Amino acid sequence: MNVPVLDLKRQYEIIREEIDAAVLEVVGSSKYILGPYVKDFEGKAAAYCNAAHAVGVASGTDALLLSLRALGVGPGDAVILPSFTFFATAGVVHNVGATPVFCDIDPETFNLDTEHLRELLKDSELSAKAKAVIPVHLYGQIADMDEVSAIAKEHDLAVVEDAAQAIGSIYKGRTAGTLGDLGCFSFYPTKNLGAYGDAGMVTSNDDGFADAVRLLRVHGARPKYFHRMVGVNSRLDAIQAAILAVKLGHLDAWSAARAEKADVYDASLADVEGIVTPHRASDRSHIFHQYTIRVLDGRRDELREHLTDRDVGTMIYYPQPLHLQECFAHLGYREGQLPQSEAASREALSLPIFPELTEDEQRYVAESIGTFCR
Repeated sequence: MNVPVLDLKRQYEIIREEIDAAVLEVVGSSKYILGPYVKDFEGKAAAYCNAAHAVGVASGTDALLLSLRALGVGPGDAVILPSFTFFATAGVVHNVGATPVFCDIDPETFNLDTEHLRELLKDSELSAKAKAVIPVHLYGQIADMDEVSAIAKEHDLAVVEDAAQAIGSIYKGRTAGTLGDLGCFSFYPTKNLGAYGDAGMVTSNDDGFADAVRLLRVHGARPKYFHRMVGVNSRLDAIQAAILAVKLGHLDAWSAARAEKADVYDASLADVEGIVTPHRASDRSHIFHQYTIRVLDGRRDELREHLTDRDVGTMIYYPQPLHLQECFAHLGYREGQLPQSEAASREALSLPIFPELTEDEQRYVAESIGTFCR
């Protein structure tokens, strides 16, 4: 049996007629840049996230970049973020001229360790420079936002949620993207709500921040050719907006299906020695953008090779924490400084999970893991 880590073709075949009709409508309208299709999706996305504003941008990376710009983060500032996450979270900090400061993670949830965040901010020099914190809702489970928000308030920090992997996830009755000053989403094709190319979104309940992002995405111009600030070209493509509007209507059903697949894995792998299944915090939901296990005793890469030999797709998110990346060597981090992030980079392995995954495929994946571990 061949089990892919993700199969977007299966999803497309189910919604082909809706998608094709939406794309053809945009093409026939000749309204390709911003316009009614982007506005329609933004309205639906804002309602879905329970946010006052949703602003479509060109990518999840741009969502983070423009959010920091909207907050006025720049040279001389510091931004705190987890080391165990996708590179863009730190890359945008560097690209606005600020300094990324890496925080360790909670080993159970893979999210920002709030105790370590407090320890970092005991440094008076960092506390004076820190302008924002970016909690990342990794793999589809929201970080401990009550603690993050409390710490941020104590130190006058803005909070930018990196919710790229968490659209639709709930924390104590509130939706990802509405728990900080701004929320950032990616609609990269592999995401739970994926476009057919790059796309992203910023959410906010603050009128001023949302307006700043709208301005920044069009070179800072309002009206056209009259520039209030220096922005960039980061507009959500109208065709992608139309595709996302169709797919948004299916998202809750897809999220429920992912949760069911996660339940199957949990039960199948519960007694497999050397495997730690994902922790689900009791006060929040998990949308399982990824189903990521920990493989103990240094055998992660061996298990991955075993699964590859059995035609089971897997991914490693992420094989090297950000504080040890070559491009950040000038910041002076050393191996051993963020032990939980480093351990996760050695142990994390993401298994196939998508709504159309079959029971037989899941059974084969679980049996293959069990065979290896025995």
